[in-house]
Amino acid sequence: MNQIAIITSTPHFIKSYIENSILKKANERKAVSFHIIDLREFGLGNYQKIDDKPYGGGKGMILMSQPLFSSIDYAINLMGKSNDIKIIYPNPSGREWDQKSAKKVSCFSKSIIICGHYKGIDQRVVDKYVTHEYSLGDFVMTSGEIPAMVMIDSSVRLMSGALNSPESAKTDSFSYGLLDHPHYTYPREIDGLNVPDILLTGHHDNILKWRLKKRKSLTEKKRIDLWKVYKNKLKKSELNYE
Repeated sequence: MNQIAIITSTPHFIKSYIENSILKKANERKAVSFHIIDLREFGLGNYQKIDDKPYGGGKGMILMSQPLFSSIDYAINLMGKSNDIKIIYPNPSGREWDQKSAKKVSCFSKSIIICGHYKGIDQRVVDKYVTHEYSLGDFVMTSGEIPAMVMIDSSVRLMSGALNSPESAKTDSFSYGLLDHPHYTYPREIDGLNVPDILLTGHHDNILKWRLKKRKSLTEKKRIDLWKVYKNKLKKSELNYE
């Protein structure tokens, strides 16, 4: 079973997300176990202080090194000290998160995710502990809980046993370079909009061909960058989906 420790100053947020998402099912299926660690329990003084002003001046607050050192050491001991533990910090300067990143992290048997806040964390925490830094994109959020849960959700669903149907993850967008095809469910007709006839035929091979055709056309139309990469891997004869 994979283990993930989340260091956060808002543990109720993390607990709520896990309890109301596929992560709860993944935990029940023994694919992953979660350790939610309240950073404030390692805060300093009577007020359990976890942040302070930056040296050198400037606006904003920084999460202090000592509470983070203590909470990370606690998480390491909790999961059992080993060289396999990876420590992840969602950070705008990190590598951009994508499906390949999710796949890589899904293979980590033990990982710790640090949820930053305010202007970030003391650099010495990164220097001493962090093994992987990832960014959701070129924008900044006020806390690291949402980026952390995005990374956890997208990687956990790729872990063995996490989903009721593993094949579902294999056909997701980005899993093999194309966007997903359109999906339809009950009713067959609504407001004059109908389910495509091909999906009602029961002809499995033809349905698969239709879905691949749609994946290709949607990717070419909406994500030309992905389409160019995919196209370069194919022979010209395979590109005719008209």
